[in-house]
Amino acid sequence: MTASAAATTAKAPQTPQLEQARPETIGLSPTRLQVMSDAFKREIDKGSIPGVTVLVSRRGHIGWFEALGRQAPGSDAPMRPDSLFRIFSMTKPIVSVGIMQLVEDGWLQLDDPLQKFIPEFENTNVGVVENGKLDLVPLNRPITIQDLLRHTSGITYDHVGDGPIHKMYRESRIRSRKITNEEHARLIAELPLVCQPGAAWNYSRSTDILGRVIEVVSGKTLGAFLTERILAPLQMAETAFHTGAENKHRLAEAFPTDPWTGDPVALFNMLEKPVMESGGGGLVSTTMDYARFCQMLLSGGSLHGTRIIGRKTLQLMASNHLEAHIPPDNYILPPGHGFGLGFAVRTEPGISPFPGSVGQFYWSGIAGTFFWIDPAEDMFAVFMSQGPGQREYFRTLVRNLVYAAVE
Repeated sequence: MTASAAATTAKAPQTPQLEQARPETIGLSPTRLQVMSDAFKREIDKGSIPGVTVLVSRRGHIGWFEALGRQAPGSDAPMRPDSLFRIFSMTKPIVSVGIMQLVEDGWLQLDDPLQKFIPEFENTNVGVVENGKLDLVPLNRPITIQDLLRHTSGITYDHVGDGPIHKMYRESRIRSRKITNEEHARLIAELPLVCQPGAAWNYSRSTDILGRVIEVVSGKTLGAFLTERILAPLQMAETAFHTGAENKHRLAEAFPTDPWTGDPVALFNMLEKPVMESGGGGLVSTTMDYARFCQMLLSGGSLHGTRIIGRKTLQLMASNHLEAHIPPDNYILPPGHGFGLGFAVRTEPGISPFPGSVGQFYWSGIAGTFFWIDPAEDMFAVFMSQGPGQREYFRTLVRNLVYAAVE
């Protein structure tokens, strides 16, 4: 099965940079944006975070782009507009767009069973815990591509729970960067699911499995496919699964220990080329590179005349695909939100503890990166940091401060 004969992306023309404008000309208050800047400077001075970047764009123009603080603790080097960050799960929306490109090309469909592409998943079982004992039961139905995109596959993450299946995840080799995507998928297929496919929303390694599906269908490595179909056409030249030694002076780093808890912080080496190209969390990128991806999403799937994904396909991705699947205490998916095909989606004007618009969609990275697209306000924002323990605090803070500036 190969998509090598699929519609290929022509060599990208030299596209213009994202335009900048004075905030007041695009409905943003420069006074309130300065208040935002001052708030982040206070956090940096308090030692909550080494440094951050914040980019806010509205009506097709960047109204604010600032790099604050230091690029790394123990260094005098300032944070740079082109500093490189581990974006972790902000890889997921890019890979999800890649899967939907294959849907648009006719190589797969959302209701296709996963085992069609990775046969090992035909034998996957579901783990049921009763009285402390783990029993294995067969699948009621196969995992589908849609399940993987919306995290209803029954696959999980080792860090989102402490049950027997989460412990099995932690004891396996799935976190190794030295295994292939094929080996990773095989290991996941051997582990029990935490629930029947479609029964509940569980944030998971599902997008890593989608990365392997892309490899099987396209006949290319995940990195090669993403570069050909998304990154190069969008001129995201700094986004990849590692960066070269010549960029060592541009790496953003976290504190070695969490300033709030004292827990050690260990993040992967951005200069080391991994064997596994993690579709769920492996990319390195810059603020401006990811802003180009965001502008494409806000523009309905194209950037400067280069179409990446169809408008109606993107509309489907940015719609809620969940029913009663969300645990009420799940901080990863806040109240007032559902989940689409690769993005969280705001479904209510209230309920959530931060401002926004119905229909906005977003996601984030575990080390502290975050973005959101707000079609109702014709706006997007990108926030970059490397502060794992402070990520939820800063995600809410940046929402509050940016929306206060919208006029």
